Amino acid sequence: MELKDCMNFLLSVSQNKVFKYFSKLLEVHGVTPAQYGVLDCLWKEGQLSPKQIGAMVYLEAPTISGILDKMQKANLIDRSVDPNNRRNVLVTATPKSYEIREKVEAATSDMNNKVLQNLTDKEKDGLKKALETIIKADF
Repeated sequence: MELKDCMNFLLSVSQNKVFKYFSKLLEVHGVTPAQYGVLDCLWKEGQLSPKQIGAMVYLEAPTISGILDKMQKANLIDRSVDPNNRRNVLVTATPKSYEIREKVEAATSDMNNKVLQNLTDKEKDGLKKALETIIKADF
């Protein structure tokens, strides 16, 4: 098989290129792409457990824990004990994170526009649907 036909190669190279570009856009706001994913969940859902966040962004517990540690040190999130179950932790977005929300969401929109600028609307929809299908696939 030709390398240009290998799905792992194509997805990895394209993801790396988008990641680097997105990282630069978010860097000025003190946020990484992974942290943006966590914040987006919290901004939309409010208080969540680390397990819920991990499921929403498709990351394992140890990875989420590391991301949350860094976010807490940067004052982007707060952690508290669940009053209904003291074994559970709840995560919330801080006022600091809400202060940068509009700019971070604008950077995300800018990234999407740049990455998809050479595609037709039909190609954009097809790409999103194809990627969602791959994400949801059981293999």
